[in-house]
Amino acid sequence: MEDGSWLSTLDGEAAARRAAGLRRELRLRDAGDDVIDLAGNDYLGLSRHPEVLAAAARALADYGLGATGSRLVRGSTGVHQALEDGLARLLGAQTALVYSSGYLANLGAIRALVRPGTLVVSDAHNHASIVDGCRLACAGRAAREGAGTVVAPHADPGAVRALLAAQPDRPAVVVTESVFSVDGDLAPLADLHAACRAHPGGALLLVDDAHALGVIGPGGAGGVAAAGLAGRPDVIVTATLSKSLGAAGGVVAGPHQLRRHLVDTGRTFIYDTALPPVVAAGALAALDLLAAGDDRRAELAARAALAVARLRAEGLEVSDPDGGVISVAAPSADEAFAWAAACRDRGVAVGCFRPPSTPDGRSRLRLTVNVGVPSAAFEHALDIVVKERP
Repeated sequence: MEDGSWLSTLDGEAAARRAAGLRRELRLRDAGDDVIDLAGNDYLGLSRHPEVLAAAARALADYGLGATGSRLVRGSTGVHQALEDGLARLLGAQTALVYSSGYLANLGAIRALVRPGTLVVSDAHNHASIVDGCRLACAGRAAREGAGTVVAPHADPGAVRALLAAQPDRPAVVVTESVFSVDGDLAPLADLHAACRAHPGGALLLVDDAHALGVIGPGGAGGVAAAGLAGRPDVIVTATLSKSLGAAGGVVAGPHQLRRHLVDTGRTFIYDTALPPVVAAGALAALDLLAAGDDRRAELAARAALAVARLRAEGLEVSDPDGGVISVAAPSADEAFAWAAACRDRGVAVGCFRPPSTPDGRSRLRLTVNVGVPSAAFEHALDIVVKERP
């Protein structure tokens, strides 16, 4: 390849994406940004809560800016341990292990559960981190040893049962989100767990609770707890700390043996610099607020219902949200992009989801409820979404 020719190839691919309405842009957010946020995932408005900021400030003074190393070198602190203990209690798990991102937590958890011959059954609407986790876990040596992934129709326990029944002698892992990140619907977790229990080869259920943690379940314990599955030895929970907790990082929660295995063998844990103590301390303070946040959760549910009613009254196609994610269909990728840009120009930030980020190939705006946004501003933002529709 001649020098520079690879850059021309990238230019050509970029032009093709632009022509298809699939270009992406980075938008800088200033500290004093007054845009109404219906795009972020700070569901409970805790990212700027005074108690959270105070806890982070204390940790910053105590530990400095970064963790300075991996968890197995110099990166583990008492703050990390306290956060893991608190997350395990909330999720009803024996133990929890904190990662620097939810993406790495999913990659690490899926890889840890795949053994020789494992069948991985993944929901068609699963997040990219789960898709990548399945690909990595079932590649190379694992693939040669018989591990493989099949994609199940979205939220269909009957299809999962059929896929498991077709290979009754294989160990299996069923992987799903709880509240799905694109449409905001809740997976039928109890039925999926029953399908796992009925599998003769033995099946585990791995649930990414990212968009349910803090939003649903007793004390905001998430979708697994809401389904009555918390603490089951055959149920593994992953989540991010970047949504309802308003922080950053990820977690894998489950039996003691899994934590030990992840610490000993998990590459996305062993070789990654630890979550900074300042962030862990903020997340720990947010965890206490989250557990006592029933009023916030009630407000979130009320706003989600209000948004659905308002948008449907204008003839828009809107999902039925089980948490704080509201999906609004757009006619095309170009029109979704233009719609989101027009909202931004009017002071409202909304998510813009287009292929390949949408598992069903449909373009949409994604609105997320943040109870930290004043209610009058939230209602005004809905008006802007309606007025700027294609």
